[in-house]
Amino acid sequence: MSFARVYSAQTHLLKGKIVTVEIDITKNTLHAFTLVGLPDKAVDESKDRMSSALKNSGYHSPKNQNQKVVISLSPADLKKEGPYFDLAIALAYLLSAEEIDFDPKGKIFLGELSLNGELQAIKGVLPLAEHAMQMGYKEIYVPKANAEEAALVKGITVYGARTLKEVIDHLSKTEFDSNGKPLEPKLPKILPQKPTQIIRKEKNHDLDFSDIRGQESAKRGLEIAAAGGHNIALSGPPGTGKTMLARVFSHILPELDNEDILEITGIHSIVGLLDDALVTEPPFRAPHHTSSYVSMIGGGANPKPGEVTLAHKGVLFLDEFPEFEKRVLEALRQPLEDNIVSISRARGSAIFPSNFILVAAMNPCPCGNKGNKDKVCICKPSDLERYSRRISGPIIDRIDLWVTVANVPYDKLSDETRIGEKTFSIKNRVKNARLIQEKRFQNSRRKIKTNSDMNVKELGIFAPLAPDVKKLLNDSAERLALSARAYHRIIKLARTIADLENSENIKQNHILEALQYRPKVNI
Repeated sequence: MSFARVYSAQTHLLKGKIVTVEIDITKNTLHAFTLVGLPDKAVDESKDRMSSALKNSGYHSPKNQNQKVVISLSPADLKKEGPYFDLAIALAYLLSAEEIDFDPKGKIFLGELSLNGELQAIKGVLPLAEHAMQMGYKEIYVPKANAEEAALVKGITVYGARTLKEVIDHLSKTEFDSNGKPLEPKLPKILPQKPTQIIRKEKNHDLDFSDIRGQESAKRGLEIAAAGGHNIALSGPPGTGKTMLARVFSHILPELDNEDILEITGIHSIVGLLDDALVTEPPFRAPHHTSSYVSMIGGGANPKPGEVTLAHKGVLFLDEFPEFEKRVLEALRQPLEDNIVSISRARGSAIFPSNFILVAAMNPCPCGNKGNKDKVCICKPSDLERYSRRISGPIIDRIDLWVTVANVPYDKLSDETRIGEKTFSIKNRVKNARLIQEKRFQNSRRKIKTNSDMNVKELGIFAPLAPDVKKLLNDSAERLALSARAYHRIIKLARTIADLENSENIKQNHILEALQYRPKVNI
């Protein structure tokens, strides 16, 4: 046999793509070693990694023989990126050179080879294993370091190997010595990886809500935001605890369900941010205000996810909100409204999920002392005007809660006897409100989990208003000149406040509290 075909895969956007590795060998000719199929630099260098790995695993290196080797990665129009194909290329070469014999049908091979033949971990194994299972493959071979992650997928047998030789010894029907005589395999086979169970680990957080003195109104706003999945902005002078409140906010979010865990783990695996086999807690992303447009929203020549996608099902915390680049803030319109971000480039387009809770923190002015009774604002009128224009009306409309975080009196800061409410008690109320929403939306046509996900039509079904409540809202909306978007967000917010009180209907006090969270002046 001078031709062999083996199957591998690579990530494309946030999904997997099957890549067929074909090798053709022409012997007794001038030496040539070609790799085709739109490979990037990492893929092209796999020729050298594979050659050294084969040599150090006891096989003939393809670079030491007078032969022409052509390696084709198909589909040919798909850009091949990363070191996913090293293992598949090595096995296809040995199969084509008749140094080993096995049936590659129904098998996927993934892994980067070291020069000594060891298999190194790769990114994005979870979505690749899931795609292989959906395409009908029965076995997947991955580096041992990725086996636990791949075993999250049910319906496909996962084999984790430490070296190229382990995979060969496991697969070979017949082994040959240096003279081409068949040998009986003696080395032990690789055992299948046991299915990985989703186990949520309790984490001890260093910071608790009770550690934050005062700021009851801000804590209340964060509780409402967590219960209904609403966006919130914290505004106040420097040093009042805005960042601390934002960081402790993620601790009161309910646990992720199994479907969300697998989705988020897959995203973080593709990007290379997976520290453990699973992401079991809502992600918390806090990019610096100097972050670029592409790093925040996603993109590039070949579109990659940004911070808004890495925060999917979790929290995106933007400290110094007005200091972010104008185009970055304006690009938040689509993910805040539709929970997705659509990216179009010359080489392709992509739609990434971005259903997160935005927590924005800002100072009232550049110097931070505007409205402070104890300090004088030193900003020029032109500075104040420029600062107020940093955040546009459409972005203000998409944030449900605007909370002022004022200075805390020193006696309250130093009072050790005043211990606020613990995180776990607030989290229990949030979980109870989420359960109420889950029951409410279980028969909805769309997949809705929180009140913030409702559209206009669903508001009339799941959040009806009594005549007196509707009149109060209409009168208030006219007085405050609310936009249609803000009007509907008030209803969603009131529905969440009612859920926290276990109230079946939205009442006037719920509408009044929701109205208090609208911005009263230009930000």
